[in-house]
Amino acid sequence: MNSIEKRAILGVGGIFALRMLGLFMIVPVFAVYGSQYSHATPFLIGLAVGIYGLGQAIFQIPMSLVADKLPRKPIILLGLLLFAAGGILAATAESIYQVILGRALAGSGAVSAVLMALLADVTREQERTKAMATMGLTIATSIMLSFAIGPMLVASIGMSGLFWLTSVFALLAMGLLLIVPTPLRVLKQNLTNTSISEQLLAVLRIGDLNRLHIGIFALHLTMTAIFVIVPQQLANVLGLSVRQQGYVYLPLLFIGFAIAIPFIIIAEKKRKMRQVFLAALVLLVAAFVCLALGSQLSVGLIVGLGLYFIGFNLLEATIPSWISKRAPVANKATAMGISSSSQFLGAFFGGALGGLLLNQSSVLAWSLLGAIMAVALLMIIPIAQPPYLSSLTLAIPNGAEVAKWSAQIMAIDGVDDIVVMAKEGVAYLKLDKQVLNDHARHQLSQMTETQLDI
Repeated sequence: MNSIEKRAILGVGGIFALRMLGLFMIVPVFAVYGSQYSHATPFLIGLAVGIYGLGQAIFQIPMSLVADKLPRKPIILLGLLLFAAGGILAATAESIYQVILGRALAGSGAVSAVLMALLADVTREQERTKAMATMGLTIATSIMLSFAIGPMLVASIGMSGLFWLTSVFALLAMGLLLIVPTPLRVLKQNLTNTSISEQLLAVLRIGDLNRLHIGIFALHLTMTAIFVIVPQQLANVLGLSVRQQGYVYLPLLFIGFAIAIPFIIIAEKKRKMRQVFLAALVLLVAAFVCLALGSQLSVGLIVGLGLYFIGFNLLEATIPSWISKRAPVANKATAMGISSSSQFLGAFFGGALGGLLLNQSSVLAWSLLGAIMAVALLMIIPIAQPPYLSSLTLAIPNGAEVAKWSAQIMAIDGVDDIVVMAKEGVAYLKLDKQVLNDHARHQLSQMTETQLDI
C-alpha cells in the first residue's frame, strides 16, 4: 500500500472504530440499566437499543445517493454532528422516551456507506480488498471491544457517562476526517443527468448484491438480539454481574478474531470468498443450535457465543470487500448505502425482537434466531464469486489541467474509472484489460508521459 492508502485506512478506520464503540457500548448493559429510566418496559428497553438502527436504515440510502453526486466529506461531517447531538440528548435523559429519541437522532447520522465509498475512492483496485477487509475487521473488533468495555465502564460512569462518551468520540472522529485524502471522482457515466430512481434501480437489479444485503440484515438482527438477551443468561447461568460479563466477551473476542483471520486471508488471497462466506453462515446457524440445546449450561453458553463471534468476524470482514468489488463504479456509495440500511434495519428489528424475547424461554429465543439465520443462508446460497479487477496508479503530469486531463484519460477505451488526488499529484485508474488494446495503451503512455507496463 502507498502512503495515501495508509492515511485513508487510518482515518476512515479510526472514524469507524469511534462510532462503533460509541454505539455498541450501550448494547450489552442497557437491558439491565435501562430499567432505571422512567416509563421503562422490556419492549421499550429493546427499542432503545435498536432504534438507532431504524434511523440508520432510513437515512443511509438518501445520504448515499447524494454522496454519489456530491463530495463525500461534507456529508460525513453532517452525519458525525448528528451522532454527537444524539449522544448529548440521550446523556441528559431521565425518561426512556428521551433515550429512544436520542438514539434515533444519533442513528440519523447515517454515513457508514459514505465512509466506505470514500475509502474505495482513494484505494487502488488491487489494494481495495485489503482495505475493505481491514475496515470489516475494524468494525467487528470495535463492536466486540465495546461489548467488553461497556460493562466495565458502566458501574463507574453510569449510562449517562456512556452516552456522553459517544459524543466525545464523534468529535474525535471529525478530527480524523482531516487526514483522509480528498479525491476528485471522474466517471464515464454522468450521474447529474441520472434520476434518483434510475440510480437506485441500477443497484437493486443486481441479485448478488441483494443476497449480501440479506446476509448483513440477518447478521445484525441476530447480533443485536443476542446482546439484549445474553446479559440475563450470563447472570442466571454463570452468576456474573454486568461488570463481570465484560471479562467473558473479551477473551471470546480475541479467540474469535484469531480464528477468523486465516480464513479471511484465504478468502482474499486464494479467491475463495464465496466458500468462506457460506461457511461462516453455516457456523452462525451451528452457534444458535448450540445455544438452543446447551445455553442452560455454562459450557454450552460459552461455546455457542464463541462460535457466533467467529462467524460474525468473518462476515463483517468479507461483506464490505465483496460489495466494493461487485458494485457499479458510479454507484458505489448507493450500493453500500443499501447494505448499511440493511445492516441497521436488522439492528432495529433485532433490538425490538430481543426485548420481546427477554422474558421468554432460552430455547425459544435461540431457536427463533437460528431459524432466521438458516433462512438467510438458504437465500444466499446461489451467490457467485465476486469479480477480481485491477488498477493503475499514475502521476499527474506537471502543469496539467487536472479536469481536462482526467476527461481525456476517461475517453480512452478500457478505462472505466479515474479518481484524482490533485494535492498528492496522483490518480487511480480502474481498467478493463479485456477492452484495453494496444492503441489504448499507447494513448495512456502519451497522456501520462511514461512507458506503462499493462
